[in-house]
Amino acid sequence: MKLIHCADLHLDSDMTSNLTKEKAKERRTELLVTFQRMITYAKENDVHHILISGDLYDKKNISSTARNVFLTAVTDNKDIIFYYLKGNHDAESLFIGMNKIPDNLKLFGTEWTEYKITSEKDNNNIVISGIELTADNSDIIYNSLILDNNCFNIVMLHGQETLTKNRNEYQSISIRLLKNKGIDYLALGHVHSYKKEKLDARGIYCYPGCLEGRGFDECGEHGFVVIEVNNNTLTSHEMIQAASRCLYEIDVDISECLNSSEIINNIQHALDMKHYSSSSMIKVVLTGNINVNCEKNIEYITMMFCDKYYYFKLYDHSGIKIDYDNFLYENSVKGELVRLVKADDALDDDTKAAIIAIGIKALTGEEYI
Repeated sequence: MKLIHCADLHLDSDMTSNLTKEKAKERRTELLVTFQRMITYAKENDVHHILISGDLYDKKNISSTARNVFLTAVTDNKDIIFYYLKGNHDAESLFIGMNKIPDNLKLFGTEWTEYKITSEKDNNNIVISGIELTADNSDIIYNSLILDNNCFNIVMLHGQETLTKNRNEYQSISIRLLKNKGIDYLALGHVHSYKKEKLDARGIYCYPGCLEGRGFDECGEHGFVVIEVNNNTLTSHEMIQAASRCLYEIDVDISECLNSSEIINNIQHALDMKHYSSSSMIKVVLTGNINVNCEKNIEYITMMFCDKYYYFKLYDHSGIKIDYDNFLYENSVKGELVRLVKADDALDDDTKAAIIAIGIKALTGEEYI
């Protein structure tokens, strides 16, 4: 038997970070399309159970489109059972106006709720248990979780894993307190990157990550997890890459560069080594210390890559290296500037370098960014 485990879909996210209004709207639509891509995968691969471990939506008030996309997916696929555990972002308005919750949509509350799946074909007795964490119940969920060791036990929770329970943070989940409880698969949500770890001698825990990266704190491949259970045993676990496009961050050392053209060459070489597709969103961070006389035009460099990717952003974190001996006896305004700043004991080395760099750029008529 196959099951999909997903979380942190964040449908209806604003997607405004870094993007224009038009591209933000396009990314919101792509997120809905990726959700539909997951449903299509389920239909084409004999998956009849989808676990949603929190944050289906990004905010409390959602658009009618985002609401209808999910509910239509549920009502149009009656042979797929959706297990929806709300997270800290989820919408309260999802079921407003509905006369009846669809039979194939299973919900959880603030007490442990369980759903049983029996399959003679696969010789499975699966129990899916879940609880929505609150400030009132987060300390008692561990002792109140009672599982049948003869079943394959899936537990759904939404929160941040910790080694010990943090009493001041109800959304923290103590991995230690969930050990040796009879859990076979701990289906977590809240962390936006994929992670699979051993829970104890019996089970594992997993964060599937988010469906789509929304910012450069969510780089890399994203999608959902497919697990297969046979004879009450986890027989396979696979991360399925489903995102419409990926975000990547890369550092490029420009220490030896003397001008913008050489910096462009360094960036291009670094990107060529990665083989990122043109649909990607790229953040390049310039690092290293460059010569104070290096010509570096960030706007020009950025423009050279903007048309190659869906989105390209350049961050300049490079520093300045100054050979003071070169200016020590130079009979010019530039030399006098360097000597005056170098002699100021009230300034640290980084501040001196920054002042000198700005001054030299100004004296040579270049814009300092």
